[in-house]
Amino acid sequence: MSQATPIVFVVDDDVSVRESLEELIRSEGWQPETFASAQEFLARPRISAPSCLVLDVTLPDLNGLDLQKRIAADRIAMPIIFITGYGDVPMSVKAMKGGAVEFLMKPFGDDVLLDAIRQAIARSHAALDQEAENGLLRQRHASLSRREQEVMALVVCGLLNKRIGFELGITETTVKAHRGRVMRKMEARSLAELVTMSAKLGLAPAPNG
Repeated sequence: MSQATPIVFVVDDDVSVRESLEELIRSEGWQPETFASAQEFLARPRISAPSCLVLDVTLPDLNGLDLQKRIAADRIAMPIIFITGYGDVPMSVKAMKGGAVEFLMKPFGDDVLLDAIRQAIARSHAALDQEAENGLLRQRHASLSRREQEVMALVVCGLLNKRIGFELGITETTVKAHRGRVMRKMEARSLAELVTMSAKLGLAPAPNG
């Protein structure tokens, strides 16, 4: 994974909060980027570097919880730390259920926030590594011919070569040849590893009844 400097985004409509957090974040060696509103943040293109978002719940346009919902699907590698001066239990529960790393009430200590940011960045690194691995697996799977993909789908369901040949209307020898190419192209060292790769790709298992 890239060794790029982690970026800590801050979305808060209070300029004094943005300035103090920017200084704190920079002092830890991270790269701060601050925004006064959710819409301003959404206008910023996605990045592929490790990152996290320090997000105020109460914002002038789109509130923090709505922003969390908006970016949940396409910014999985950017964990969120909520900060607020007006939080309550239902609000914090909703934020945490949405995947937030932390929900901090203002005022909070610098160490508390920094610990949360470290945790979030570690999570971001892990998510980016997973994204990269899945992207590589998708490329390998796309390199398979249609027949090789069919053989792979049946192999990971535990079917023997003879049964696969019957299902696809090809000889057992041909199945063995396709199977060998699948293992080589997918760079799988064992059937168990191929099954794991298939699961990570989210491939639906073929019927084996």
